Amino acid sequence: MRRHLLVLASVIASLTFYSCSNDMVIDQNHDITAGVWHVDSLAAFTFDVIDTTSTYDLSYNVRYAVDYPFYNLYVTYYLEDSTTEILDTKLQELILFDRKTGKPLGTGIGDLFDREILIFEELKFDRVGEHTFKIKQFMRMEELPGIMSFGLKVKPSKD
Repeated sequence: MRRHLLVLASVIASLTFYSCSNDMVIDQNHDITAGVWHVDSLAAFTFDVIDTTSTYDLSYNVRYAVDYPFYNLYVTYYLEDSTTEILDTKLQELILFDRKTGKPLGTGIGDLFDREILIFEELKFDRVGEHTFKIKQFMRMEELPGIMSFGLKVKPSKD
């Protein structure tokens, strides 16, 4: 029964993250095997930048279980260009649960929740071409339980 709920929740979450917009640059999710994110496992997303005059909004899509052992999630990202030169890297804290109440943030069904977290607003890329955004967990645990998938959404900023 629990497995059926997980499958149903995954399908609903995928539909939630799906966008019909033609101007979306990327909207992909990386499934975390068995819901345990290993410290050496990178979620990598490759997309093309064709316009350096436009600005873009970047968001993370995080699917997590209510039994995730922390209220936050630290991740480190690496933004690379087509030559694999690292253009930017940073440690970020993502809040998944309310600090006072412990209530999960985002939307959920059963014991799974989805949270879209805006990380960059009106970001301008300096170079056209293929870019890769790599993310790894930075929680001081070799195997981090409770993270089911991690995604990246890149879309043009609204004027």
